[in-house]
Amino acid sequence: MKKICLILLLWFYVIPGNLLYAQQTIGETTILFSNQEPLFIKLRMSVKDVKKNTNDSTFLESILYYKNEVGLYDSLKIDLRARGNNRRDNCYYAPLKLKLSKSATKGTLFEGNKKLKLVLPCLIESHNNDYVIKELMAYQLYEIVTPVHYKTRLVNIEFIEEKGKRTITKDLKGVLIEDIDNVAKRLHGNEIKRRILPLQQDDLASIRNSFFQYLIANTDFSTTYLHNGKLLFVDKKIIPLPYDFDMSGLVDASYSVVSNIQNVTLDITDVKERVYKGYKRDALLFEQVRKEFINNKSKMFEVIDHLEKHFEDSNQFIIAKRFVTEFFDIIENDKSFKKKILDKARED
Repeated sequence: MKKICLILLLWFYVIPGNLLYAQQTIGETTILFSNQEPLFIKLRMSVKDVKKNTNDSTFLESILYYKNEVGLYDSLKIDLRARGNNRRDNCYYAPLKLKLSKSATKGTLFEGNKKLKLVLPCLIESHNNDYVIKELMAYQLYEIVTPVHYKTRLVNIEFIEEKGKRTITKDLKGVLIEDIDNVAKRLHGNEIKRRILPLQQDDLASIRNSFFQYLIANTDFSTTYLHNGKLLFVDKKIIPLPYDFDMSGLVDASYSVVSNIQNVTLDITDVKERVYKGYKRDALLFEQVRKEFINNKSKMFEVIDHLEKHFEDSNQFIIAKRFVTEFFDIIENDKSFKKKILDKARED
């Protein structure tokens, strides 16, 4: 018996962690995103080099260390680059695009993911990690709104920054986001890589997107110019798929500003002020989506409450929850719903 136990113990701790991932997908969601427990990772790099020496087609070689199911770190060769023009110029950390080879990920937690986005805090400041949690909150709220969404996963990062001959280690929060190709495959659809006028996009999907953007008070998007959004063709419908919510009022990051994308001048000066940017459509469809949001209210607050433990400042959690509550105060009241959403819908 002792011999058998010793063999099992050695197998558990010595066999490489990647062999523990025999089943790589659950449905069409990769294992990486089927588990919603925070993933612990380590990254070592020069922030300066990544921002200066990478672009849409130029990547730097690196190694991602991640904690496997037995609590040990495995390593994975990756290529990475900075993404996001605004944050590359204005943030200390730029969000990253990770490129993974099929051979390197085979048999690992990351199998089935060729590309990933990694959201990082923008600046070195108080609440920087809480801003990341609030952006994750936005992604997870959108999962309740529609099945056409990105899968995400919270990561706790031991970030080792190379600064000349020395290194500085920081504990950061981050969000891994699945690639658009994986979203399309999961939904049996295809990405549309050209612009399509908003009123040619599916009515219900468009209203859901606009309600959601209003919920989080996000102005930094355009379904016309595909700014912070993609289009998918799913079930013979053209559906908008939003991303990048760090400029929203829900996140309320120190660097956020009201966007005038698409040359639309908005009558607000604070990102926490809500303005409806969606287009006029059938009033019955507005009412249908309104009821969908109200019916999903409890699920949304379950998502919010589940994230509470990840906040470093409890006040940031309280503020975020109150902000979502204010949205429901609006749509649950007939007069405010008409005044602030129906009457504000755009005609052009």
